[in-house]
Amino acid sequence: MPLIDGSGVYQGFKMAIKYLSAEQLEGFDNYKYSCIDTSPVSKYLMHPFWNLTVKILPQWLAPNLMTFSGFMLLVVNFFLLSFYDFDFYASSETFPARPPVPKWVWLFCAFSNFLAHTLDGCDGKQARRTQSSSPLGELFDHGLDSWATFFLPIALYSVYGRADLGITPIRMYFIIWSVQIVFIASHWEKYITKVLFLPWGYDISQLALTVVYLITFFRGHLFWKFLYDIGPIVITFPLLVEVSVYTFSIGLSIGQTFWNIYKSYKDETGKMLSPYEVLMPLLPVTALFTLCTLWAVLSDVVDAQPRVFFFLIGTVFSNITVSALCRVLVLRRFK
Repeated sequence: MPLIDGSGVYQGFKMAIKYLSAEQLEGFDNYKYSCIDTSPVSKYLMHPFWNLTVKILPQWLAPNLMTFSGFMLLVVNFFLLSFYDFDFYASSETFPARPPVPKWVWLFCAFSNFLAHTLDGCDGKQARRTQSSSPLGELFDHGLDSWATFFLPIALYSVYGRADLGITPIRMYFIIWSVQIVFIASHWEKYITKVLFLPWGYDISQLALTVVYLITFFRGHLFWKFLYDIGPIVITFPLLVEVSVYTFSIGLSIGQTFWNIYKSYKDETGKMLSPYEVLMPLLPVTALFTLCTLWAVLSDVVDAQPRVFFFLIGTVFSNITVSALCRVLVLRRFK
């Protein structure tokens, strides 16, 4: 609401709802960003490219605008694929009533995904370049990233679909959750160690997505309908996606998370939190995963409306994550 003094002069604007406490505001003033990216792909390929790209950006371009623009490109991808492939049958030859996604859509998805990845990699560099870095900018960036953990894999699902050598929606559900687990684990790790160790799989998966979209544009969706029998194992493209996701998330990223936490306690470089304080941030996400999994397994919701169900999960997960991120950014303890 507007603030006007006794003489009728406008004095500013006051929110009707108080969103941040005095302790949180003080935490923003004392917060310092600390991040380590050891991925070879990031170090030797993406960061050199982003360092060159950010130099050609105008100084007036706001980093938060770059963050939001990149995110909106992923949202456009989602709605575009929702229009042409709402129920994930468009890549199936056994459902002629659902025509294939037009090839130009895959070219657009490749362009928008690459541009979104570039903007996400350059927004922090632009903030430091223009001396406009802030914890609120990081919260905005990583808050949108938490929602992107849904938009990225759901777009890939339309490439191979749920039939004709595709995978069932429940299997896709666990793929989405594995991506989200990696995201929340990296920030949980930061809450404990005071350092954000970026997952190795992020840049690799972004580049892989762009390549998959380009191949689908040039070769069509049938290119991914291959099958190889290796003894008792049947190799398909969706199976390779599953194995890759689980390998990088559960096998690599989560392993690194626990190692970094162990090192912070051993070297006493972290916050040295109690077990209660360590586990508290995981409770909301664990409850969400448990309840949604029970819902998916005990009903037909994930088969009847997979896109709507996945959107619900992604949105609630992002809401929970942003709340946790705010505590990680501005509070010394998770209360």
